[in-house]
Amino acid sequence: MRPESPTRVDPRDKDQLSAHPVSGRRVLALFRPHARGLVAVLALIIVASAIGLATPFLTKHLIDEAIPDQNVRLLILLVAAMIAVAVISNVLGVIQTWLSTTIGQRVMHGLRTAVFARLQRQPLAFFTRTQGGEVQSRLTHDISAMQSVVTTAAVSVASNVTVAVGTAIAMVALSWQLSLFSLAVLPPAIWATRKVASMRREITARRQRALAGLHSQVEESLSVSGALLGKTLGAGPALTERFTQSSAELLDLEVQSQLAGRWRMATTRIVFAVIPALLYLMAGLPVTSEGITIGTLVAFVALQAGLFQPLMGLLGVGVQVVTSMALFSRIFEYLDLPVPIDDPADPVAIEPARIAGEVRLDAVTLRYPGADRDAVTELDLHVPAGAHVALVGESGAGKSTVAALLARLHDPDAGAIRIDGIDLREMALADVARLVGMVSQETYLLHASVRENLRYARPEATDGEIEQAARAAQVHDLIESLPQGYDTVVGARGYRFSGGEKQRMAIARTLLRDPKVLVLDEATSALDNETERAVQDALDVASRGRTTLTIAHRLSTVRDADQIVVLDHGRIVEQGTHEDLVQRSGRYAALLARAARVPVSW
Repeated sequence: MRPESPTRVDPRDKDQLSAHPVSGRRVLALFRPHARGLVAVLALIIVASAIGLATPFLTKHLIDEAIPDQNVRLLILLVAAMIAVAVISNVLGVIQTWLSTTIGQRVMHGLRTAVFARLQRQPLAFFTRTQGGEVQSRLTHDISAMQSVVTTAAVSVASNVTVAVGTAIAMVALSWQLSLFSLAVLPPAIWATRKVASMRREITARRQRALAGLHSQVEESLSVSGALLGKTLGAGPALTERFTQSSAELLDLEVQSQLAGRWRMATTRIVFAVIPALLYLMAGLPVTSEGITIGTLVAFVALQAGLFQPLMGLLGVGVQVVTSMALFSRIFEYLDLPVPIDDPADPVAIEPARIAGEVRLDAVTLRYPGADRDAVTELDLHVPAGAHVALVGESGAGKSTVAALLARLHDPDAGAIRIDGIDLREMALADVARLVGMVSQETYLLHASVRENLRYARPEATDGEIEQAARAAQVHDLIESLPQGYDTVVGARGYRFSGGEKQRMAIARTLLRDPKVLVLDEATSALDNETERAVQDALDVASRGRTTLTIAHRLSTVRDADQIVVLDHGRIVEQGTHEDLVQRSGRYAALLARAARVPVSW
């Protein structure tokens, strides 16, 4: 949340616009499809404001003529007119609010969905370097704030200008003497109000920072992971003391902020009381009262009271414009992100049923941004359709990079990756996802029912297909034993299930897509021996009839692979069956020997 700043531009808004400028033409283009609605809103504002200005004139005639003369007919007409003005003005206000809010929400809806779609197309590197909270803030808070600023500010400016101009004209028409006096008194009154508002800004900014820090502590300490960390480290008392200190600081700032707010309100009230009092004084002095009737005075005071707020609103227009443009800048910054991995202009038509699953890597080279060496270099690998190939090697050898390239999470800098002779870059991303299924060691489960978690892989899947996939992954019986079976809600990040159970659910989810190529990226590395055997049984069933590429953590799981490929610094140094590689007494044999002595990750 941004600190309240009615009269000064937030430096962060200036920095944002400096880093990512926004043209007014681009902003206006968002509202162009709603031009008719905007014209209607403007017309309603003008009509409602003009009608509202009739009330003081009706009051003048009521006080100066109808009541003193006991003119009942005129009295009834004036009172009926006043009631009509109130009814019509408020009805027009409701319609105008409905129209402007609808237009604003539609524009924000378009932006929200456009940003979400753009972020969905970003590579993994974007999400690893960007805080998740930042993405959520722009997608939700910024767009919501933008709707409020843009719609409210635009309507406020139009309304304030109309009211201020109309009121000034009406005041002059009623009494030029009182109008001149008001012009002399209003500037210092406005200055005093703005001065108090600017004093409040610093306190409010400090309060917002303290509140943000308090929210961060709550999120860090009371999330599932934070609570687990705090309990295992015995950090509860320290966290409580830290939270207490932050809360005490916020307490002081809240008091100061409320007091500053009261001062601002008191200043405004004083202004509203002083100006009418001075007008009464002027109207009562013989020297300045010429031509001013009681009805004129009452009507003028009412008009003058309605002029102060619009003028104060117009003084903040510059801040509102910068604030709204800064919000647009933050949203456009995401919309302008390049999409390095995208659908080709003319993707090859893929019929999954006709794909056999042959995989080829031809001279594939990839270097991650900022790295000082290639992750893989001129890598050549052929995996026949239906074959099982395992990749082994030290940490950093390039195994997971190959898996990511096959899923097209990255594109190679050189060379090509093909399935049945078709370059992945020539396929639509949806077709790549349909052909290549990946199970990794980190399983992510949604906070939803088991059925929804599995159907996430294929939304059109039937309940029967879901259960069939669960049986193949050997997790159906477990799901059936849950309190609500497939409708049981998974805990946050899957904490309701053990590591092996989550892995088998991930396998079921992948099987539901029925991929031709299955990539197992250290799918059992984080499991104990007994759980690993259960998951491995599920993987064996899952890989039948599919081209399978296994990235091995424990060499015992890949002994039966058709081919074992040993990687070192992104290059293939050995390749063959388990028996062949053992007989060669090379790198694979050394890895086996090391694993036998020290069974740790590498």
